[in-house]
Amino acid sequence: MSNSKSKVAVIGTGNIGKVVAANLVKGNRPVIIASRKTEDAEVLAESLGLQATASTVKSAIEEADIIILAVWLDTIKELLNMYSSEFQGKIIIDPSNPIAPDGEGGFKKIIAENESSGEILAGLLPKGATFAKAFGTLGAGSLKSEAHRASEKAVLIYATDDTDINGKIEELIQGSGFDAFRVGGIDQSIRIEVFGDLHEFGALGKAVTARELKEKV
Repeated sequence: MSNSKSKVAVIGTGNIGKVVAANLVKGNRPVIIASRKTEDAEVLAESLGLQATASTVKSAIEEADIIILAVWLDTIKELLNMYSSEFQGKIIIDPSNPIAPDGEGGFKKIIAENESSGEILAGLLPKGATFAKAFGTLGAGSLKSEAHRASEKAVLIYATDDTDINGKIEELIQGSGFDAFRVGGIDQSIRIEVFGDLHEFGALGKAVTARELKEKV
């Protein structure tokens, strides 16, 4: 199956899911959109035009080759368990950040300081599925405003142990209007989650180009 034929599903219609789906559609990539609230998926798909179609969560996983789980960490765990047979043979993309409001207008990490949601989820993968941490290095605002820049593109950083899917992940990131940069395996995913040195809400501080990133890596 060629990269251009890979079907993509975005599960989740929150801030990140909406922007990822919109960026892909803008890059002329068809997207299947799913949510536990089917009406939310239908509203988003309708707003994005003919390249977007709404589906149930189960059908989206069955139909797509690549599934972007744009939902909270605990919800991803539930989905991996609930649809373990449907996920077999699929590429799973995790943009999640293990955070929650801290009650003071900011965010706090909800797992141990030295843990990453990428490593946790990689340990829960259904049999035969492959996994990448991607689409999570920028907040929703920058993910929207920095996509499809006319001049030098901003970069989205990803991590995966499954190097045979690098091409498909990079094609998807590029199709959404960014340059792609692989930082390494899943053991590097803590660096590209919130508070990490390669996250907008960490030491990176803002969207950067691939050239700027290489100076930091």
